[in-house]
Formats: sequence, C-alpha cells, structure tokens
Amino acid sequence: MGLRARIEAWWHARLPLTDTWTLGQRNIYIVPTRGGASFAALIVLMLLASINYQLNLGYVLAFLLMGAAVVSMHITHGMLRGLTLRLRPGAPGHAGDPALLEVVIDNPGRTRYALAVRLYDRATHGRSYVAVDVPAGGQASATVSIVPATRGWHAIPALVVETGFPFGFFRAWTVWRPATRVLAWPRPEHPAPGLPQAQAVPGEQAAVQRACGNELEGVRPWRRGDTLRQVVWKKVARSGELVSRETAAAGSRELWLDWTATPAGDAEPRLSRLTAWVDSAERAGISWGLRLPGVELPSGHGDAHRLAALEQLATWS
Repeated sequence: MGLRARIEAWWHARLPLTDTWTLGQRNIYIVPTRGGASFAALIVLMLLASINYQLNLGYVLAFLLMGAAVVSMHITHGMLRGLTLRLRPGAPGHAGDPALLEVVIDNPGRTRYALAVRLYDRATHGRSYVAVDVPAGGQASATVSIVPATRGWHAIPALVVETGFPFGFFRAWTVWRPATRVLAWPRPEHPAPGLPQAQAVPGEQAAVQRACGNELEGVRPWRRGDTLRQVVWKKVARSGELVSRETAAAGSRELWLDWTATPAGDAEPRLSRLTAWVDSAERAGISWGLRLPGVELPSGHGDAHRLAALEQLATWS
C-alpha cells in the first residue's frame, strides 16, 4: 500500500459510519482547481505588469478579478453547506449484478446547482458520476451502483458529493461513509438444473391410497402453476376469489431443496445450484423447503419465503 493509500485509509477511518450526513463547516473541503490556479497566476501577472508600468486601471482590474474569485469561493462552499444526505439502499440482488443505491439530498435553503454524486474510489468504481440540482426547500435524489463480486454482506464504499459551481475556480466536496450494508445472493447456476424429486410425507401414504390420487379434500388459494382443471370456477363466479382444488394426493408430497442433493465439491457451486432451485420452485408455484448444514427453512412459498431462503444462502458459512 502506497503512502497516499495509507493516508486515505487513515482519513476514512476517522469518519463516522452513518446513513444521515449533514454538511457544515467541519466536513466540507474546498481547494482551487487547475483553472482556479491558472486564474490566480493571471492576476499575479496583471499586478506585476501594473506595478512595473504604473497602470492604475491595471490595479483596478486585478483587484476586481481577485474579488470575483473570493466571492466565487464563498458561493462554491455555500452550494454544499446545510445539505443533508440520506441513503436508501435498493433491494438485494445476485452477486455480479449492480446493486442500486439512492442518495437523497434534502435542501433547507436556496436552490443548489451542479452537484455531482459519485463513489470515492475511482480506480475501482470508475470516474462516472450523477449530476443533480436541488430545488429550494426541497429534495432531489441521485442513484449510484456498486457490483458485489461475491455473496454475503458488503459495506458500501465511501461516497463523494462535490461541486465547482459557479465558475469552476474552486472544488468543494464532502466524503461520506454510509453505515448500511448491501446483501448479495449467490449467483444462480445457469442453465438452471431440474428440480429434485418431491418426497412423500411420512404417515400420509394411506390417505393417498384412499383418495386414489384425485379425491377432493378442500380448496386453497390459487398458486402459479395450477392448471385450469384445478380452479373451482363456481366459487370464482360467486365470490370472485380465485381458488384451486386441494386433493389428498397433492398434499402427500413435499419438495425439499437439500444440500445433500447437490453435487459434492466446493460450497459456492452447491449454493449456486440451490439458488437456481429456489427460483425454479417459486416460479412453479409449489411449496418447498430448504435444508443446509445447520439450517432448515420450513416448507412454504411466496416472495417472503423466497427472500428468507436467499438470505440464508447468502449468509451461510
């Protein structure tokens, strides 16, 4: 690690982890840009020429430009002062897919122009930024993204909000370390393998035989994957509720996505296969459970069940 990287690491370690960042005198930094340094050099040359040739109008112009630069510095710093930054993390996603982060900027004062929001480490995340104006007394949002390379929880890298308004002579910026983390699920195996064979529920074989596979035991809410023959159309006509027939045979088998059913080997390919099975089972609209070493998720279905399973797969170790 070079000297600059060590200094930046020390500096970032001193910044607090927070999801709300209010900008004031203590956390806004401002320095001249290359254009500002060139402008200052021009003023110095004008002063030297005015002194050498005793040009009173040269003095006036030089000090007028110097005053404009000082006012520009004050305006540039004021573009950030008083703003409050808040982070809204997006939904979890699979490893290797962009994770969206929404930065909400609250402005209690006058309109702020030409703000840029970006990730601090340009070498890793690129030089792209999102430009935004914030209306007076309102708020605006900017969306940036990171790409988690592996499954699990990932810290959000430092964010930078900066501006050079109005003339670009000075650059004012702040560095913010959000506390929120991003969850990355395992990347599903592609192409998706077929689902494992459903297993008979112990103690229900007799019921299945009595039912002959088709005896009606009741109704249940319609699930994706149910055939048109399973829909109870009379009940749909009366109540408008979409329900399906439940038979003893249908309730006698259950699908378990089991760690032991995956090919032996490294953990990551096995988790990728289980992730693909979770997505396939949910698309099929059937009830399923998940078994990992030391973890068992009961049988169920629906978005909440899928998210719980993917979180277990993402954080399993």
